[in-house]
Amino acid sequence: MYQVITLCGDSEPWWFLDDWKKDIVTVKEFDDYYTALKHYKKEWFNLAARYPSFISKSSLMSAFWNKREQFWCEECVDYLQRYHSVALLANWQELPFDCHRPGYEKANDQSLPYACSVSFQTKKIV
Repeated sequence: MYQVITLCGDSEPWWFLDDWKKDIVTVKEFDDYYTALKHYKKEWFNLAARYPSFISKSSLMSAFWNKREQFWCEECVDYLQRYHSVALLANWQELPFDCHRPGYEKANDQSLPYACSVSFQTKKIV
Protein backbone atom coordinates (compact mmCIF):
# COMPACT_ATOMS: atom_id res chain seq x y z
CA MET A 1 0.00 0.00 0.00
CA TYR A 2 1.27 3.47 -0.90
CA GLN A 3 0.44 6.74 0.81
CA VAL A 4 0.72 10.25 -0.58
CA ILE A 5 0.67 12.60 2.38
CA THR A 6 0.79 16.35 2.71
CA LEU A 7 2.24 17.85 5.86
CA CYS A 8 2.67 21.23 7.48
CA GLY A 9 5.25 21.72 10.22
CA ASP A 10 8.66 22.98 11.28
CA SER A 11 10.75 20.23 9.65
CA GLU A 12 11.13 18.69 6.24
CA PRO A 13 9.42 15.30 5.74
CA TRP A 14 12.61 13.23 5.43
CA TRP A 15 13.52 13.63 9.10
CA PHE A 16 10.81 11.22 10.33
CA LEU A 17 10.97 12.51 13.91
CA ASP A 18 8.99 10.57 16.53
CA ASP A 19 5.92 12.77 16.26
CA TRP A 20 6.07 13.43 12.50
CA LYS A 21 2.53 12.14 11.96
CA LYS A 22 1.09 15.09 13.92
CA ASP A 23 2.05 17.30 10.95
CA ILE A 24 -0.08 15.33 8.45
CA VAL A 25 -2.72 17.43 6.69
CA THR A 26 -4.02 14.90 4.15
CA VAL A 27 -3.55 11.22 3.31
CA LYS A 28 -4.46 9.40 0.10
CA GLU A 29 -3.82 5.66 -0.16
CA PHE A 30 -3.15 3.68 -3.33
CA ASP A 31 -2.60 0.03 -4.21
CA ASP A 32 -0.53 0.89 -7.28
CA TYR A 33 2.81 2.73 -7.19
CA TYR A 34 2.29 4.53 -10.51
CA THR A 35 -1.16 5.81 -9.52
CA ALA A 36 0.37 7.07 -6.27
CA LEU A 37 3.23 8.69 -8.21
CA LYS A 38 0.72 10.49 -10.45
CA HIS A 39 -1.06 11.87 -7.38
CA TYR A 40 2.29 12.87 -5.82
CA LYS A 41 3.11 14.86 -8.97
CA LYS A 42 -0.26 16.62 -8.81
CA GLU A 43 0.33 17.60 -5.16
CA TRP A 44 3.91 18.64 -5.99
CA PHE A 45 2.73 21.06 -8.69
CA ASN A 46 -0.03 22.42 -6.42
CA LEU A 47 2.53 23.25 -3.72
CA ALA A 48 5.06 24.61 -6.24
CA ALA A 49 2.42 27.05 -7.48
CA ARG A 50 1.80 28.34 -3.94
CA TYR A 51 5.30 28.52 -2.40
CA PRO A 52 8.40 30.07 -3.99
CA SER A 53 11.07 27.87 -2.37
CA PHE A 54 11.47 24.10 -2.48
CA ILE A 55 13.73 21.11 -2.01
CA SER A 56 12.71 17.87 -3.71
CA LYS A 57 14.40 14.53 -3.01
CA SER A 58 14.71 11.49 -5.29
CA SER A 59 13.00 9.57 -2.48
CA LEU A 60 9.82 11.44 -3.47
CA MET A 61 9.68 13.73 -0.48
CA SER A 62 9.55 17.47 -1.03
CA ALA A 63 9.36 20.55 1.18
CA PHE A 64 8.02 23.93 0.06
CA TRP A 65 8.09 27.23 1.93
CA ASN A 66 7.86 30.97 1.87
CA LYS A 67 10.66 32.59 3.91
CA ARG A 68 8.13 35.05 5.35
CA GLU A 69 6.01 32.24 6.81
CA GLN A 70 7.76 31.72 10.14
CA PHE A 71 6.38 31.30 13.64
CA TRP A 72 7.69 31.85 17.15
CA CYS A 73 8.70 28.75 19.14
CA GLU A 74 8.56 29.17 22.93
CA GLU A 75 10.64 26.00 23.48
CA CYS A 76 13.70 27.12 21.55
CA VAL A 77 13.07 30.88 21.78
CA ASP A 78 13.50 31.39 18.06
CA TYR A 79 11.53 31.80 14.85
CA LEU A 80 11.01 28.60 12.88
CA GLN A 81 10.24 28.12 9.22
CA ARG A 82 6.86 26.58 8.37
CA TYR A 83 7.24 23.90 5.67
CA HIS A 84 4.46 22.54 3.46
CA SER A 85 5.46 19.10 2.26
CA VAL A 86 4.40 16.15 0.17
CA ALA A 87 5.74 12.61 0.44
CA LEU A 88 5.07 9.30 -1.26
CA LEU A 89 5.47 6.44 1.21
CA ALA A 90 5.23 2.65 1.07
CA ASN A 91 3.43 1.24 4.09
CA TRP A 92 4.15 4.45 6.03
CA GLN A 93 7.92 4.14 5.44
CA GLU A 94 10.33 5.81 3.05
CA LEU A 95 10.15 4.26 -0.41
CA PRO A 96 12.64 1.49 -1.16
CA PHE A 97 15.63 2.61 -3.21
CA ASP A 98 14.36 0.98 -6.42
CA CYS A 99 11.33 3.33 -6.33
CA HIS A 100 13.46 6.48 -6.07
CA ARG A 101 13.40 8.88 -9.01
CA PRO A 102 16.76 10.69 -9.51
CA GLY A 103 15.10 13.25 -11.81
CA TYR A 104 13.10 14.55 -8.86
CA GLU A 105 16.25 15.57 -6.95
CA LYS A 106 16.22 19.35 -7.30
CA ALA A 107 15.97 22.56 -5.31
CA ASN A 108 15.72 26.28 -5.88
CA ASP A 109 16.64 27.39 -2.34
CA GLN A 110 18.18 26.18 0.92
CA SER A 111 16.06 25.48 3.95
CA LEU A 112 16.94 26.74 7.41
CA PRO A 113 19.54 24.47 9.03
CA TYR A 114 17.25 23.20 11.80
CA ALA A 115 13.79 22.70 13.10
CA CYS A 116 13.07 23.39 16.78
CA SER A 117 16.49 22.81 18.31
CA VAL A 118 15.04 21.84 21.69
CA SER A 119 12.53 19.37 20.25
CA PHE A 120 15.01 18.10 17.66
CA GLN A 121 17.51 17.13 20.34
CA THR A 122 14.90 15.26 22.39
CA LYS A 123 13.21 13.42 19.51
CA LYS A 124 14.50 10.17 18.15
CA ILE A 125 14.71 9.67 14.39
CA VAL A 126 12.89 6.48 13.35
